[in-house]
Amino acid sequence: MSKPVDPRLVLAAATVLPGTGQVLNGQPVRGLIFLFFIILLGGFTLKTAAPDVSIIGKLAGGLFVWAMAMIDAYKYARVRTEVWRYNNGTSAAKAGN
Repeated sequence: MSKPVDPRLVLAAATVLPGTGQVLNGQPVRGLIFLFFIILLGGFTLKTAAPDVSIIGKLAGGLFVWAMAMIDAYKYARVRTEVWRYNNGTSAAKAGN
């Protein structure tokens, strides 16, 4: 198993462009699914929000899914990194600390 991408880089990529964190983690279909739901829920809240609601409120559905995609990408990258460290003997758990 090759060394996974740094979780901080995955988080930064997922913050800038939704779905890229999943792509860096080797899950492109999952990234597309998140992107689809960001567009779907963002469009839904845009159309159903009251006229006096701010743009953040109008896009709240999409922004929520984007935030969940960022958390998902970081969590998966962090788990992959720790599993890789454990398997390669560089984990603090194997060292007895």
